[in-house]
Amino acid sequence: MTAAPSSKSQHRQITGKLVIATHNPGKLAEMRELLAPHGVEVISAGELGLAEPEETGETFEANARLKAIAAANTAQLPAFADDSGIVVDALGGAPGIFSARWAGPAKDFSAAMAQIERLLQERGATTADQRKAHFVSALCVAWPDGHLEEVEARSDGTLVWPPRGTAGFGYDPMFIPDGFDRTFGEMTSVEKHGLPPLGLGLSHRARAFVLLAEICLD
Repeated sequence: MTAAPSSKSQHRQITGKLVIATHNPGKLAEMRELLAPHGVEVISAGELGLAEPEETGETFEANARLKAIAAANTAQLPAFADDSGIVVDALGGAPGIFSARWAGPAKDFSAAMAQIERLLQERGATTADQRKAHFVSALCVAWPDGHLEEVEARSDGTLVWPPRGTAGFGYDPMFIPDGFDRTFGEMTSVEKHGLPPLGLGLSHRARAFVLLAEICLD
């Protein structure tokens, strides 16, 4: 996990209303849950009718920044954006920043997971050590005056087939985090991204949020 130096005096605190710059219902639910204990008033980009900017960045960090800045400038409020995806070692890092696009306009992640599995089989990646992957989450908070706070974290694990579990979203049902025997799709939301003492903060987004909270939240 990486972040800027942790001294709060060097950073800006999140206060008042915050726009969550996502149209993904799964991400929105997770972000609301993570922010709830901090008493931050949140409103989604969808509720404000904000358009989704084209993700033209070449990194997770660049795309999170792009989305947060666009929402902050349009809403004239601080905006919080995430860009995340799954990075598969045997596929040279794919789908990476294109994780959502692999699911197509219909957001069909069952098809996207099947595509990953087909490519892994084509490469003979059948053992656990050949099926290593990690989720990445880059978070950015942007203010209308141009100030940015950015962090990034990851969760390492192994891909399984067939997918297991119906919880979570995206590629969760085929990803087992290191040290566990269940997929993210088989875990409750508290187990996956709940923070201690209730949860383990296993997900990439939860880990990134911990870093953000250290510098931007009380």
